[in-house]
Amino acid sequence: MSTQGEARYVVATDVGGTCTDAVLFAAGEPVRLGKALSTPPGFADGVLAAVAAAAADTGLSTDELLAQTALFMHGSTVVDNTLLTRSGARTGLITTEGFEDTLVITRGAYGRWAGLTEDGIKHPVATDRAPPLVPGARTRGVPERVDYKGAVLRELDEEAVRRAVRSLVEDDAVEALAVSFLWSFYNDSHERRVGELVREAAPGVYVTLSSEIAPVPGEYERASTTVINAYAGRIASDYITSLQALLRSRGYDGPLLVMQGYGGLLPAEEAAGRAVGMLECGPAAGVIGSRHLGRLMEDEDIIACDMGGTTFKVGVIQGGAIDYAREPMVDRYHYVAPKIEVVSIGAGGGSIVALDPATGVPGVGPASAGARPGPVCYGLGGTEPTLTDVMLLVGYMDPGTFLGGTITLDAEKAREVFTEKIAAPLGMSVEDAAIGIYRIAAAQISDLIHEITVERGLDPRDFVLHAFGGTCGLLCGVFGAELGVRRTVIPYTASVNAAFGLLSADIVHEYSVTRTLPAPSPAAEINAIYAPMVERAREQLAAEGFADGAIALDWSIDLRYGRQVHEVTTPVAGGGPMDDDAAVRLAADFEALYERKFGQGSAYRAAGMEMTMFRLTARGLVERPRVETAALDGADPDRARIGRRDIFVEAAGGLAPCDIYDFERLDPGNVVAGPAVIHTPITTIVVQSGQTGRVDAYRNTIIERD
Repeated sequence: MSTQGEARYVVATDVGGTCTDAVLFAAGEPVRLGKALSTPPGFADGVLAAVAAAAADTGLSTDELLAQTALFMHGSTVVDNTLLTRSGARTGLITTEGFEDTLVITRGAYGRWAGLTEDGIKHPVATDRAPPLVPGARTRGVPERVDYKGAVLRELDEEAVRRAVRSLVEDDAVEALAVSFLWSFYNDSHERRVGELVREAAPGVYVTLSSEIAPVPGEYERASTTVINAYAGRIASDYITSLQALLRSRGYDGPLLVMQGYGGLLPAEEAAGRAVGMLECGPAAGVIGSRHLGRLMEDEDIIACDMGGTTFKVGVIQGGAIDYAREPMVDRYHYVAPKIEVVSIGAGGGSIVALDPATGVPGVGPASAGARPGPVCYGLGGTEPTLTDVMLLVGYMDPGTFLGGTITLDAEKAREVFTEKIAAPLGMSVEDAAIGIYRIAAAQISDLIHEITVERGLDPRDFVLHAFGGTCGLLCGVFGAELGVRRTVIPYTASVNAAFGLLSADIVHEYSVTRTLPAPSPAAEINAIYAPMVERAREQLAAEGFADGAIALDWSIDLRYGRQVHEVTTPVAGGGPMDDDAAVRLAADFEALYERKFGQGSAYRAAGMEMTMFRLTARGLVERPRVETAALDGADPDRARIGRRDIFVEAAGGLAPCDIYDFERLDPGNVVAGPAVIHTPITTIVVQSGQTGRVDAYRNTIIERD
């Protein structure tokens, strides 16, 4: 798939909870960045506003730009928001008779506290399972049965299916149906027939089959994934379809590629039917962007931190490899779609600062002011103080430069509300209370990074920290120093890094076959399992316009020790196919990964090993413009200095005067000594005392200790 020709631009957009980001690339032209407030529920308006902001200096109107665009890539929180706000379709479930309570039982006792915070788990008597997205009253069991080898023990009762569909549609007014039968991943004939019967009887109902969306073992996880996809599917499909139509009406006639949580892109037509794949696609894109930037900078060990308006998220890249979540969840619901592992807390620029009503202790998040009304200082009607308001009060933000000056921040209103709701009740000055809140936020972030590194046997001092998102540059100088990382990189695309990550992603299709074999097994037997998947992948990518030379196929296999339930996905050396030596090496690679995940000495070969799932990742390599580097200039950064003001300096323990710089006037090679603030059109970077901020050839800002 080429981006060459008259249509020279590549556009990537990402919709977040507070802002929508855009990145614009063209060969031989500078990278252009754009940012606009998100516009729920009509998110497409925010998408076009961000594209217009990125294209402001091209001399082209938005329509002219889109007419010259070869690829349009998109990520969105629409599915996450649908789940979190419970605004999905009224959904019903058809399952095997006798297993109607699967969603209620969840995973036994664990279901009572799955997805809760540590504080919540400490009080097990007060816990309960999350209410299912499909209640028992909208669940129907129908006679059918397939065994664990795929043999049909009881034929599907088609008349019972018709009755169930009529009842759900006419009596319960369902808009979407999930179908999840036992062992359907071995034999999907019954589910496929139910799909046909539903489309005959109720063609307007959105249908999801577990054998298509989650063909994997795990009765509860498979049913939960299918229900999530059905619940959010219609909204996701309508959103993607409407965005396609809007782009076409504005002059774009190329493909729309949609980001997935596993770090790859899918054509819009396929993504529209796989809503569950869009969960957490923004954080995934951010990690993909960090890996790409790390490769450019020859860094393979990265802690990728993303702090936007709602949450702080962190993922780890080790040896250039990205970890994938073993048991992903969304709002306490398990699902089994592949997803890059990113952990998060509710601490972002829009996170509300409040005092605990019982103890009076201040806290940050998880509630957020979002884009509307947003922080108090936005002047859009916000009435609760947020972390963004705190950043303004400690001197880090300039009221006149936010979002390139498109919004003037109301510092007096922020001070008034913060005084009333936080500082006065605490008996503190505004500045001291704001500094305290800042430190609380930095400590929450440090604790989360410790959880994903130190508690897993990793030393942060061996890693480079990437700080992106609109807010991360304001705090990374403090928490990066506490972690002792080698250096901190604030990418040039920091505030729009998820959109930048889309530009470094490829079209990716995932395939899998569930089968249990001892490890090692003959290579020929493994290759025979992969042969149909490889053929299907090549055909699908060829139909999407990829030649053989632009197709990459990677094999990986889930392995576990005998009598265990915890599998570790292990890449096949060389990507596949395998010979007998590779089959033996697979077992050794599994043990190395097992010990990295569960601790040195945890491997136990005497227990025996078995392979449980065979996975194929098929990539269509998207051609895109190359990022150009700039010549380094060692000149003094004085010409970029635009003033001085008091800011919070950690080493001083309070406010102290510092230099303020305009990033647009800094040249690659310039070094700024802390304490200092650097304002860019899309974010703000704070360099603490004892640190320097250096602009590199890619226009990234690198913070290092003196």
